[in-house]
Amino acid sequence: MTPVPAPRAEWLAWLDVFVLLAALSLAVWLVHRRRWRNGVFALMLGSIAYFGFYRKGCVCPVGAIQNVALAVVNRDYALPLVVAAFFLLPLLFALFHGRVFCASVCPLGAAQDVVLMRPARVPTWLDHALGLLPYLYLGGAVLFALRGSAFLICQYDPIIPFYRLSGSTLMLSLGAGILVLSMFVGRPYCRFLCPYGVLLRWLSPWARRRVSITPDTCTQCRLCEEACPFGAIRFPTPEAAPASRTEGRGRLALLLLALPALVLAGGWIGGRSSGVLARMDPTVRLADRVWLEEQGKVKGMTEASEAFRRLAQPSEELYRNAAVARFWYRGGGRAFGAWIGLVFALKLVFLSIRRRRTDYEADPAACLACGRCYLYCPQEHVRLGWITAEAAVGVAEESSSSSSSSSSDAAPAHLQSGGRHA
Repeated sequence: MTPVPAPRAEWLAWLDVFVLLAALSLAVWLVHRRRWRNGVFALMLGSIAYFGFYRKGCVCPVGAIQNVALAVVNRDYALPLVVAAFFLLPLLFALFHGRVFCASVCPLGAAQDVVLMRPARVPTWLDHALGLLPYLYLGGAVLFALRGSAFLICQYDPIIPFYRLSGSTLMLSLGAGILVLSMFVGRPYCRFLCPYGVLLRWLSPWARRRVSITPDTCTQCRLCEEACPFGAIRFPTPEAAPASRTEGRGRLALLLLALPALVLAGGWIGGRSSGVLARMDPTVRLADRVWLEEQGKVKGMTEASEAFRRLAQPSEELYRNAAVARFWYRGGGRAFGAWIGLVFALKLVFLSIRRRRTDYEADPAACLACGRCYLYCPQEHVRLGWITAEAAVGVAEESSSSSSSSSSDAAPAHLQSGGRHA
């Protein structure tokens, strides 16, 4: 496991909260008011320096999920106010301003973003499939945190060992692999693993202020089609034929009827898998090992079993605690399986919903507010005073009529230059 940084004075801990609040506020100004990608990038570097290398990723809103879950069920655990603040502040900002925490404040996302060089588009079907993993990770992390048996998010975070320059060979290798992958796939951990991103996805669509690709009116120039490396731009939808709309409504109704069945099936599978989940609990693993040693089925002792025997505690008490844990995981496994079934069913339902769009829009749930798409829009260049409104109209007409205009390389030279030097 990665060593945990030593506790700090209380005033220093609250200084971290102040820095987080200031960084989130600055991100809001840069993303929504200033619309300045270079400023967002500079704030990323600052977050890497402070929350990453200086604070070594602790406290982290992502890992705070587990502290909050444990505090809900365990009255003996007092949730530190600093941890609660780190957990809540990004969510509150998401509710009003979208995912500005992801934009440039999160050191995990920033580390991946700054190394992105040649982003490749992830196929839509694969993006949807991998997008289910964060929900599974969130459910598993909460399950073990509620039991108090493990903090999986902190234990298996692939980026934190990079900041602490320590950790197991496996985790350091995984972190290096994630960063190498991030050179070609936009933020793979954020999009396909981060459990905190699930909570941000839930809140961001309700935000009062959302990322808008254009500062004015969308001219359908299509220059922004390839601007987003995270697949968060939604294209205008063509007018569907009446038969197609009827078929879509029928599919949606069928999936809604099947939703309870999928939840129940997931719960049943989860209950059947409770033994596997229980064996991940350290108490259960220790009880199994001690029993095997007492029965003479294995030779020698592990570090855990040797430490247990030094305490001179009766084995029967350990077995009783393990039995309680196994019983708990039977119920927890059913809940976890039902959660997986619900996520899978809702994913199918949402894919069946056809939302009408007339312009190019940033998906508020998926958009990480990085600001890359701004300078692809001719209207943004008009706002900055680089070109006239008449020139923007000409750019839009030229781009929309060109068959190659969907490629970012096909953007007019003055737009590409502006994107580099803004």
